[in-house]
Amino acid sequence: MPLSLLDLAQVGPGETVAESFQHSTDLAMYADDAGYERIWYAEHHNMPSIASSAPAVLIAHIAAHTSTIRLGAGGVMLPNHSPLAIAEQYGTLAELHPGRIDLGLGRAPGGNQAVFHALRRSPAASEQFPQDVVELLRYFSGAGVDGVQATPGRNTQVPLYVLGSSLFGAQLAAATGLPYAFASHFAPQALEQAVEIYLRDFRPSPLPGGGESEPYVMAAAAVIADDDAERASSELHKAKVSRIKHLFNQGRNLTDAEAEMLLDAPPGAQVNEMLRYAAVGTPDQVREQLDRFAVHARADELILAPLAGDREVLLGTVRHLAPKG
Repeated sequence: MPLSLLDLAQVGPGETVAESFQHSTDLAMYADDAGYERIWYAEHHNMPSIASSAPAVLIAHIAAHTSTIRLGAGGVMLPNHSPLAIAEQYGTLAELHPGRIDLGLGRAPGGNQAVFHALRRSPAASEQFPQDVVELLRYFSGAGVDGVQATPGRNTQVPLYVLGSSLFGAQLAAATGLPYAFASHFAPQALEQAVEIYLRDFRPSPLPGGGESEPYVMAAAAVIADDDAERASSELHKAKVSRIKHLFNQGRNLTDAEAEMLLDAPPGAQVNEMLRYAAVGTPDQVREQLDRFAVHARADELILAPLAGDREVLLGTVRHLAPKG
């Protein structure tokens, strides 16, 4: 089964954004040689610990330092952009790096109301998501929209992937005959039902080279693999504390001690649920967990989201689980 990576270009404590980008470049160069299928970068805004807010720019940099691995957005938050602008950006990437560019699409804002305002967008833009996906398909196919062509973009046939954590994305991916990627690394609740709906309702669409599309399920899992199982478990604990501090700060910065106290309270239960499918332990243990998860998710491909905050453990996880390891 193909294994891929999700990279948020996380900015660790004491790191600069430039250092984060260097870590992402080093990670991609390793993954390029280690047999990973693809790396995706996710659009987030107004988050000091995540530097992947401009995926197309980051992809261009990473593509110039790698040779074969596929690269893409996982994803572009389409309500934040016009389809034409995205078609031109990813069409440019496809022309520069043919056969290597993906475009995953989400309908979440990637930020709060203040972010929408700063982007000059409205929450109502999410309602246009299905139409915007179809518009993108038309730009990449060369059909255009109302006499407008994407240049670059026209006839590049950049492959689209619908991202989701609810039934909506599954229904849209099925209706359009596109691959479906489920965000089970942080929102696992609807995984089984969403995949069932996608596979049941899938309608094949014509492929550029002839024939029809087939269902393709990608499922994401948070991972921490280390030769020392206790260190892996410790990194998971730290990740939970960090997530509580991010999600439940209530307008102020929680201390580690305050976040620790919430681990045994409802916030801790919520974080545990978010990480329901996290695979953590020794490399052999993690591989076994991922095998079971792949069967459970009915996945054709797994997207691994390294969870460790420690750079050594994070890169070690990628190395331990590498297809050509």
